[in-house]
Amino acid sequence: MAAKILANLIVMGSGILARAVVQAYRQALANASKSGVAQETLQNAARRAGKVMTEQEARQILGISEETTWEEVLKKYDRLFENNAKNGSFYLQSKVHRAKQCLEAAYKDKGQGTPTPS
Repeated sequence: MAAKILANLIVMGSGILARAVVQAYRQALANASKSGVAQETLQNAARRAGKVMTEQEARQILGISEETTWEEVLKKYDRLFENNAKNGSFYLQSKVHRAKQCLEAAYKDKGQGTPTPS
């Protein structure tokens, strides 16, 4: 008999708790939309997306000019990437990789040869 009463209390308590959590979540969403938190979150996401590497920055990282061919870009990328894999830092290696990705898109857009994946 005591086990049955205890089981009923647990079931009722968990139901009440679940309803309270749902109600609190709904209230938090309503407060966020009133205070502009949702809008601020969208603005921050847009700001982060705006921090894409420019073509000029990519060329500077790889140490190349605008006249450099795609094959030369790949050679320079491979050398810098391998040097940073052995003796450098992961941060520099990732910068080199992002620079190559940026230039790959630029070379495709300009139609200056078809970049081959490496």
